Amino acid sequence: MKLYKRHILYIYICFGLLVSPFWSSSIKAKDFVVVIDPGHGGHDPGALGRISKEKSINLSIALKLGKQIKKNCPDTKVVYTRERDVFIPLDRRAEIANEAKADLFISIHTNSIAGSRTISGTSTWTLGLAKSDANLEVAKRENSVILYESDYETRYAGFNPGSAESYIIFEFMQDKYMSQSVHLASLVQKEFRNTCKRVDRGVNQAGFLVLKASAMPSILIELGFISNPTEERYLNSEAGSTTLANGILRAFLTYKREYELRLTGSSHTVLPDNTVPDRVETSDSASGKADMPHATSRQPVSSAGNRVQDAQSAGKKPKVQTGNSNPVFKIQILTSPRPLAANDKQLKGLKGVEYYQEGGLYKYTYSASTDYNKVVRTRRELLKLFKDSFIIAFKNGKKVDINAAVKEFKETKNK
Repeated sequence: MKLYKRHILYIYICFGLLVSPFWSSSIKAKDFVVVIDPGHGGHDPGALGRISKEKSINLSIALKLGKQIKKNCPDTKVVYTRERDVFIPLDRRAEIANEAKADLFISIHTNSIAGSRTISGTSTWTLGLAKSDANLEVAKRENSVILYESDYETRYAGFNPGSAESYIIFEFMQDKYMSQSVHLASLVQKEFRNTCKRVDRGVNQAGFLVLKASAMPSILIELGFISNPTEERYLNSEAGSTTLANGILRAFLTYKREYELRLTGSSHTVLPDNTVPDRVETSDSASGKADMPHATSRQPVSSAGNRVQDAQSAGKKPKVQTGNSNPVFKIQILTSPRPLAANDKQLKGLKGVEYYQEGGLYKYTYSASTDYNKVVRTRRELLKLFKDSFIIAFKNGKKVDINAAVKEFKETKNK
């Protein structure tokens, strides 16, 4: 009998050794899952502007975000709570995320304040007790979606979205995903502020039902104010919606990379192109303070990143200069949805500024050199004026991955 048991044990061990590689590979192969929730929809229009409805803005940017995540992260599964103009109850949105076993839940909305045409800016929210009347009003407006549901009193246990007393339930609520949610919200606001150049209304907390029922790190984004005519036009423009979607994407990539590093110690997620080393050590690296070059005028550049002669002053068709075979490093200082005049206050008096076009945006750069370390020194000086500036690279007139360009520079210098 003992011999029989030993044989059975031996078989189990062998079977375990055979299948364990498949178990481990399946674990490694598990997709990172993000659920994107475009707020409102169908017979619920959300906030109303002069030319648009919130539900349409939310859906447009949500779909752009999902498309970019799929493009940049093949190992990420994107799930939408809706992909067209349909009504989805709040509790069903959370169910979709929970059923997908999502790693992140991102709910996208557009803000509004009745009677105000001037308030603007982005904000990102996590679950919690509203600390101010203004925050409570945002939660009331978003939670009022349940009034479109005929049985909301039963489905939400008597919760009244318009009653302040109903929000007491959030006071002692312990969300085990709070720290991750707040961190992601902070990353989103950083990108909105620094990359998208939007007014930063900060990270806030309030009692959102859609976040309450989701069992993963969750945030709710307010893209801007549809009640502000200028911001409404921006939210409905191709440049504006693309910029905001890309801002959220950059925050997502940073969060995902950090998550993977904590989990496995490695990550294949590629960060945005401003995450490069401050200096590359080479055998003949120069040192010393940067010289800040000054030019007499600002000249535009083509979408490929090359300087273009001014057609009027040159008296001929703009001519693109030929790039050389080595990477050219530049400092990106700001982004704008429109061209800026040479004396625009956003340029802070800086001369010799260029721009290139990408994703419907005008991206302004300063300095250009094949010497990466020289550009690094120039950027250090430039940080006094543009604290969020970062280095990018072009090769043969086309923008290239900065990390690959730095590697090529290092290899060339050390030959």
